[in-house]
Amino acid sequence: MDWLERAAKLRQWSRNGVRAPHKPLLLLYALGRFQVDAEDELPYSAVEADLKRLLAEYGPPRETTPAYPFHHLVSDEVWEVRTDHGVGSPGTGVRELRASRATGRLAPDLRLALRREPSLLGRMARVLLDLHFPPSLHEDLCDAVGLELELAETAALAAPERRQRDRRMREMVLTAYEYHCAFCGYDGMIGTAPVGLEAAHVRWWAFDGPDDVDNGLCLCSLHHKLFDKGVLGIGDGHRILVSQGFVGRSKAAREHVIALAGRPLIGPQPGARSIAAAHRSWHTSQVFRGSPRPAVA
Repeated sequence: MDWLERAAKLRQWSRNGVRAPHKPLLLLYALGRFQVDAEDELPYSAVEADLKRLLAEYGPPRETTPAYPFHHLVSDEVWEVRTDHGVGSPGTGVRELRASRATGRLAPDLRLALRREPSLLGRMARVLLDLHFPPSLHEDLCDAVGLELELAETAALAAPERRQRDRRMREMVLTAYEYHCAFCGYDGMIGTAPVGLEAAHVRWWAFDGPDDVDNGLCLCSLHHKLFDKGVLGIGDGHRILVSQGFVGRSKAAREHVIALAGRPLIGPQPGARSIAAAHRSWHTSQVFRGSPRPAVA
């Protein structure tokens, strides 16, 4: 198994589409640190705070501990842990990791491979990003972990069972919503081409979300980003949810986000399939953050 396959096949707890991006986030973080200092060892005390922040922002909306990926990523042979007693993790206990002054870093063979082939770092990162996060979050996530990447193709992995995206989805979704943002109605064009309009997956493609109209929304760039970050969601009756955790004091924030609470979606046009309940339910449980605000009067 090569390094791209190992990145693609991290052992993760998974059940019924529940997100568990703990290991991918830690590995992305470690790749970012390696890019800065290839010899750096990462104390658990430092990783704990950074990974906790990453999990809060890019993980599912439930409590978790960075100790689990710090310990369990060792089993994927891409990560090693050392303590005062030598190589090996003391387990997933936070106290034990702190008391033993545990440190982690990329496995020796992986560090050697990255030195021999520098482009491998970017390709591994692209695999992790593509398999676990929607494209709208890739740039922000790279910034958050300190990664500077050249865009790299992941098609080289070419596993025979790997799903292929349907390139027709964008056009099908934008047509179904008549080239309007389903949240705000934005319909910008430059010439005859739509600009700032995107096809968003409700259930993420990385988590078995199909490239179908009933799993898609036409959204402007702003609302696509907020939808993928869990600020916005879709509730019963296809009405817009706005997280109570969102804070925006400006007039623009009130008008473009807070005022959406309780509004019905715009579209799809008659005859087009509306969002499937199963996909809405997945997004609400796995992406949307906190409780929804009451509808704006």
